Amino acid sequence: MPAVFLKDRSLLFVSGAEAQSFLQNLITTDIAALGADEARPGALLTPQGKILFDFMIWQDGEGYTIETDAGQRDGLLQRLTMYKLRAAVTLAPSTEEGVTVSWSEDAEDSQGARGSQGARDSRFAKAGVTLTRRAGRHGDGAEALYDALRIRHGIVASGSDFALQDAFPHDVLMDFNGGLSFRKGCYVGQEVVSRMQHRGTARRRVVTVSAATDLPGTGTEITAAGKPVGTLGSVDGGNGLAIVRIDRAGAAMAAGTPLLAGDTPVSLVLPAWSGLVFPASADEASA
Repeated sequence: MPAVFLKDRSLLFVSGAEAQSFLQNLITTDIAALGADEARPGALLTPQGKILFDFMIWQDGEGYTIETDAGQRDGLLQRLTMYKLRAAVTLAPSTEEGVTVSWSEDAEDSQGARGSQGARDSRFAKAGVTLTRRAGRHGDGAEALYDALRIRHGIVASGSDFALQDAFPHDVLMDFNGGLSFRKGCYVGQEVVSRMQHRGTARRRVVTVSAATDLPGTGTEITAAGKPVGTLGSVDGGNGLAIVRIDRAGAAMAAGTPLLAGDTPVSLVLPAWSGLVFPASADEASA
């Protein structure tokens, strides 16, 4: 069972009598529905519904641990403090740096993984992988192993796969991976994402990308007949992730038009766990 230390992850601890209601009214995750040993993705949105900060969150004793990219932690702490006002909430950075992820893709090993220390990542659970997240260093596996796992199962990371303040939660499949609630009531940006959900207007989606040769670098444009379809994100040899316009990609595939990342022919697949399919035409995309 691989165990990889992610040194560029940082932690915040949110505690106090009103910690649950404070977070519930701010972030995309349904905190009230969070399982005792479950880590879910979440985001704090802009009023326009785009992702301002993204993170993982899990219960930790009487409070909650928020795991985010080290470069986001101080900004997230500052933004949460701004919203705190007189709420009975304590916000504090953890003294422990980094997070260890351990996983098993074997059904028999998964039972043991569930009993290990750490919170189970709901994103990987959707893909049939038991992966736990635990504060601190508890393994020495290469980070490339974790990145390859993410890429294989269509799980994106901000910075590598999308830019903060440029993506909606639907773009990164938060409506399918447990990170976006449409039932819990109001939170920052909720009106916009609810409108996208009910109108079915989400067109940009995460796909896995494959090629017969090594893919070009992150940021390479994916095109069909010279027109942009999306942008390549994380890359691992001939496999990668991208966020693409699925209406444009679907129409190109239906017409037999080659898809290219730079000059490299590629195939695009929507993650099976999302249940999404490519629309074959503009009419189907807007149906």
